[in-house]
Amino acid sequence: MTEEMQAPRPLDGIKVLDLARVLAGPLCSAMLGDLGAAVTKIEIPEHGDDSRHFSPHVGGESSYFLLVNRGKKSVTLDLKSDEGRDILLRLIKQSDILVENFRPGVTTRLGIDYETVKALNPRLIYVSISGYGQDGPLAHRAAYDHVVQAIGGIMTVTGWPDGPPTRVGDAIGDVTAGIYGSWGALAALIQRERTGKGQHVDVAMLDSIISLQMVSLSQIAGGKEPPGRVGNAHPISAPMDSYQAADGHVVIAVANDALFVRLARALGKPSLSEDARFKTDPQRQSHQQELRTIIEEWTRERSTEEITQLLDEAGVPAAPIYNLAEALATPHAKHRRLLHTVRHSSAGEFQVMPQPVRFSGVSPEGDYAAPTLGQHTDAVLRSDLGLDPVDIEKLRSRGIV
Repeated sequence: MTEEMQAPRPLDGIKVLDLARVLAGPLCSAMLGDLGAAVTKIEIPEHGDDSRHFSPHVGGESSYFLLVNRGKKSVTLDLKSDEGRDILLRLIKQSDILVENFRPGVTTRLGIDYETVKALNPRLIYVSISGYGQDGPLAHRAAYDHVVQAIGGIMTVTGWPDGPPTRVGDAIGDVTAGIYGSWGALAALIQRERTGKGQHVDVAMLDSIISLQMVSLSQIAGGKEPPGRVGNAHPISAPMDSYQAADGHVVIAVANDALFVRLARALGKPSLSEDARFKTDPQRQSHQQELRTIIEEWTRERSTEEITQLLDEAGVPAAPIYNLAEALATPHAKHRRLLHTVRHSSAGEFQVMPQPVRFSGVSPEGDYAAPTLGQHTDAVLRSDLGLDPVDIEKLRSRGIV
């Protein structure tokens, strides 16, 4: 084996207990698993994580579930029963990190809230991901990504000026909260090395999505009104927009005056950078329509690939607009090994995308196959808790596992 393959991953030896469902929490634990942590997912007997039932299905398994629960072990457990809760508490005693995304108050009713379990395991890092956080005037509310995008402000800057507020096309509220959850868990692990104590990490989807909006925040902090919808343009810099090409659309991004000089030369119109309408960013902002007409006279005669190549040679950031399948088929995605092929017992060969950050000396390869429902129940109860097959069969006969 190469030195890269032999190197330990950052979280080798860390045990994560995943009590979460659907996206934000499961993504958080999956990212920790990508770094080497052993993740045990607790699921409801018979039904499992809700996302197991999301379409489409491959070989009877949800592609959504396979992506977000890569590399985990699945244990079925009835947390509403005394015996099920007792088994969970025994697993918590052995864990380094617990991830949950119940609505605030549910873990208290189940007897597994942070204040209860930290007495059993003071070193436990307990990550709670919810719509509005563990306290505050909205903490009691249920939240989905659509709802959080609405209340978080991002819909008001997404879409076209003459259209309605528009949701960002994917579940960025859930995904951002999951990423922040993993970030918080890692920070708490570092602090635990110093203090010997775990802590409660409280992640709110709403807080997370508000924190994404740096350009809008900068305008408000600078005393300006909140930005409105500008389509594919940029609220500060110009030209930074999508433009019609001969075979589609291309994005050109000019963020300063020096870049505009380069763009003007690439367009064959170097004098544009001396034009009073276009000399500075504020002036270009005020004359975007005239600028669009000039740029599209050039882009409409060329393919997106030709435009991108010419502007790359000129040092101007530009790219064709791809859908996700096209983006994943690029030489870049293949070189960076964004997708990994796994063999699943039901789904067969399936491609997943682990977290994309690369670490020197560490192979990105791993066991990224998601579990079938309850696949590891017997193995975990035997190896982690020392239960024998007879004990496990008794629990199964009563629906505990």
